[in-house]
Amino acid sequence: MTTRRFAQVDVFSGVPVGGNPVAVVLDADGITDDEMASFARWTNLSETTFVLPSDDPAADYRLRIFTPAGELPFAGHPTLGSAHAWLEAGGSAGGGSTDGGSTDGGRIVQECGVGLVPIRTERGRLSFAAPPRVRSGPVDEETVQSVADALGLDRAEVVAAEWVANGPDWMALLLASGDRVLEVEPDMAALGMHEVGLIGPYSGGLPGEPGVLFEVRAFAPGYGIAEDPVTGSLNAGLAVWLRQDGRAPAAYVAAQGGALGRSGRVHVADDGTDIWVGGVATTVIAGTVVL
Repeated sequence: MTTRRFAQVDVFSGVPVGGNPVAVVLDADGITDDEMASFARWTNLSETTFVLPSDDPAADYRLRIFTPAGELPFAGHPTLGSAHAWLEAGGSAGGGSTDGGSTDGGRIVQECGVGLVPIRTERGRLSFAAPPRVRSGPVDEETVQSVADALGLDRAEVVAAEWVANGPDWMALLLASGDRVLEVEPDMAALGMHEVGLIGPYSGGLPGEPGVLFEVRAFAPGYGIAEDPVTGSLNAGLAVWLRQDGRAPAAYVAAQGGALGRSGRVHVADDGTDIWVGGVATTVIAGTVVL
């Protein structure tokens, strides 16, 4: 057993404990797969990450991401929270100085299960480049009906349904409004192993926040995550889909977590080459862990 640096980082909210927490174990060399999985079950967060030396010279570090139920090849809020913790622990973003992830102009490259993921620092936020979807296209009608039933929705309320998988196997259902998204009361047992994202627009923006154009929710009960507070991978997949279909502008903010008493804000920006997905990260707990 070794004492290792540890942080618990709140991601996608400028207000501590308003977003989605991730547990980050730094100096994770030597921890076995079983020990990683066991610790992730113990933290009981949606994700726990382990920062390791990179196997690729193009990357700054390698990241392994675990839910309580198993390992993921990629996830968004763990990517940003881990980058934030790595910077605070002394990592340096190329092109900028280090100040806990809040510098402008810096770049980080993370190695993980889906390959290399670029991360940038800009305007006090960390953002990752949305990875390509590994599964896309319309969801088959039988699955849409089954999921709509599990969510307590009439089939006619689903405006569109698309696969937006980029690591997690997300399917996305577009509803008519953000308000309807917040009203949904899912039957988690009926959802089973489906990983489902809901999104609905706010006409003219969220009251008091005109830049917030969408409400998002994420459900993955089969993987130990009944409802995820704020979900980077889902928002990345949604952004790729919405931009491709002309359903969203080049820059927007999505709200997520309201149904759980959180205040997550996900910033999306399409620069014509990459779609960047990001937000504010804040360290809430810092110390050591024995693993």
